[in-house]
Amino acid sequence: MNLVKLVKLLVVIPTYNEIDSIASLTSQVLSMPENVDILIVDDNSPDGTARLVKEIARAWPDRVKLIERTKKTGLGGAYRTGFSWFLTQPQYTHLVTMDADHSHRPQDLATMIALLTSSNSSKMPGADVIMGVRWMPGGAIVNWPKSRQRLSRMGTSYARWALKLPLRDLTGGFRIYSRTLLEKIRIQSVSSEGYCFQIEMARAACAAQALILESPITFVERTSGVSKMSRGIVIEALFKVTRWALDSRFKPNADKLHYVK
Repeated sequence: MNLVKLVKLLVVIPTYNEIDSIASLTSQVLSMPENVDILIVDDNSPDGTARLVKEIARAWPDRVKLIERTKKTGLGGAYRTGFSWFLTQPQYTHLVTMDADHSHRPQDLATMIALLTSSNSSKMPGADVIMGVRWMPGGAIVNWPKSRQRLSRMGTSYARWALKLPLRDLTGGFRIYSRTLLEKIRIQSVSSEGYCFQIEMARAACAAQALILESPITFVERTSGVSKMSRGIVIEALFKVTRWALDSRFKPNADKLHYVK
């Protein structure tokens, strides 16, 4: 039995002012041999990203969908919208989170899908999450300054220690989630708006006792557009991780009660 054919993935890509990259990225994803469709969630980009996506969707009406939000509220809000739409579409078995700026490579997605299907073919239960990991053997960073690499490593190291999560790239956003897992999680309870959303989804997955596998990726810093990283995003992550760590000391079952249906 060809397990690849039994897996149908929806790639959810949040966008805000990504007109320079979204056409080439969608073309690369759609050219993959795997069974992959795309959902763009645009946060009312003033540069015309949504208009361009509509043109792409007219050429690929069965494979490219667009949700236009009325305002920019953050990465977390865009992903919650995409996750909620995915859960109304029973034809998809898995959801992929992927950046719009080419920092996540489609060839790495192919490797992650191969790991997913191989886990499903073993005697073990299929993986609930495949995490694309920069900080593991085989992983790499391209075009990031040392200061940004240190910040990312420190963020993951602090979250790993504070939250006792044995994962090597908690802030990375290149992941595959199974429908089975997402149906267990209260998606709207994952309330973070910035890149802390990735840490909180890892918490929620662990609370649901997910089987998480890690796959090395090469992360490429954007060559066009403007980074969405800001001081506010870093502060949100630091504040929330610290609060969650303190809560876990006094309410050890809080995560499962909060995130798991």
